[in-house]
Amino acid sequence: MSLQMVTISNNIALIQPGFSLMRFDGQVFFFGQKGWPKRACPTGVFHFDIKHNHLKLKPVFFSKDSCYLPPLRYPAICTFKGSFESEKHQYIVHGGKTPNNELSDKIYVISAVCKNNKRVTFRCIEKDLVGDVPEARYGHSIDVVYSRGKSMGVLFGGRSYIPSAQRTTEKWNSLVDCQPHVFLVDFEYGCCTSYILPELQDGLSFHVSIARNDTIYILGGHSLANNIRPANLYRISVDLPLGSPAVSCTVLSGGISVSSAILTQTSNDEFVIVGGYQLEDKKRMVCNIVSLEDNKIEIREMETPDWTPDIKHSKIWFGSNMGNGTVFLGIPGDNKQAISEAFYFYMLKFTEEDGNEDQKTFTNSQTSTEDPGDSTPFEDSEEFCFSAEADSFDGDDEFDTYNEDDEEDESETGYWITCCRTCDVDINTWVPFYSTELNKPAMIYCSHEDGHWVHAQCMDLAERTLIQLSEGSNKYYCNEHVAIARALHTPKRSLPLKKPPLKSLRKKGPGKILTPAKKSFLRRLFD
Repeated sequence: MSLQMVTISNNIALIQPGFSLMRFDGQVFFFGQKGWPKRACPTGVFHFDIKHNHLKLKPVFFSKDSCYLPPLRYPAICTFKGSFESEKHQYIVHGGKTPNNELSDKIYVISAVCKNNKRVTFRCIEKDLVGDVPEARYGHSIDVVYSRGKSMGVLFGGRSYIPSAQRTTEKWNSLVDCQPHVFLVDFEYGCCTSYILPELQDGLSFHVSIARNDTIYILGGHSLANNIRPANLYRISVDLPLGSPAVSCTVLSGGISVSSAILTQTSNDEFVIVGGYQLEDKKRMVCNIVSLEDNKIEIREMETPDWTPDIKHSKIWFGSNMGNGTVFLGIPGDNKQAISEAFYFYMLKFTEEDGNEDQKTFTNSQTSTEDPGDSTPFEDSEEFCFSAEADSFDGDDEFDTYNEDDEEDESETGYWITCCRTCDVDINTWVPFYSTELNKPAMIYCSHEDGHWVHAQCMDLAERTLIQLSEGSNKYYCNEHVAIARALHTPKRSLPLKKPPLKSLRKKGPGKILTPAKKSFLRRLFD
């Protein structure tokens, strides 16, 4: 076990709680950055590269057939065995927060399709969901179970905003626990089925989940309604016969009270739980070893890492799993100093690097972190150069270093979205346009066909109008589509206008009409 401090090149402020790490072929990749990606790197996904405990950020690319992947905080993420020989595994991403504090209900499948000495190319596909589609949420877990030669995703827990009908200006961002339902998701067809299990009484968020074969273990978590972190331990078993799946839940003893912990795998049958919170303002400084064997689970405390004084005294900490028994941790900087970093970062290693990337067990875990302030607005986006990788590299850099001045043609990735043809908002300068906006120019959703986002500034919308349209379920159509929307509506029937009768005075003689001057003269004469 070793704890090492990591130095950051620059733009460290973009790394904040809620990011996620993915590991492909021994390399670690980061997404969920603070703020929206800039034009210079529209994907917002970066490769972590570490040499001598120094981290650098290097951008990755997405294939042209990829969908847009927004920077999501606190999503549910897990690995999934790919169906193609060239893809060892894929990552499944569900839910999470956008930089606008909106919640996502989408599922993305991310796979590495190309890697050379200059760059890594990913493919991101959005899966269409049908059936009992889980509501938008964050702080939940998604795992994959394997039974009878088939696989299925299992989604549980999380937090969501209160229903739209109950949202007011004062309680717009109020949060509630999601219902304690278990969702099975077929990643091939996108079919979702909800299950109500009597053993699961409370909705839990920021829990720990471990998947092994056809079983998932749920540990700890936080109940927002009761503000408790119960020492729960559930075992959810999923059987996938030819017919309908069978889902059952068993309550086990020996659980632990923890939320927002990080889970890392150290061997085929062993995991380590790191960090988390016991109470709202009390970190959990002990680590636990979780052993799985013969459909049994055992949790025991292990030797405490040699925490630094900064880690011990910090009020919050956060991080994610880097794979191969390595955890990436962050703590707030010292605000007492005149010049202080926003966060300091450490790598905690529980195993020695042996270069063996392949794990011989299909296990997935939720490594969520708890937001220290759910209502805290994100700041304006900046470029950031940051990266971490569990394996040490020898020799020269294999990847281009990310440069803020590199304005590559985004047509290569097909990744950036503009709001309209005449959009004149500088996408490189995310300055709030209205006081109601948190971290980028105010935007509003156009309801035409599949819908799309447009800047309120480009649509000439006043702030008051924007607030009115954001309340309730009012539909809005942008300048380019408002004419189409009007044409689809049947116009209201209106009575014909009554016109005063006009006496046609004609001269003697056929076809002769009096001039206006003569008409006026005759009216005065007869009056």
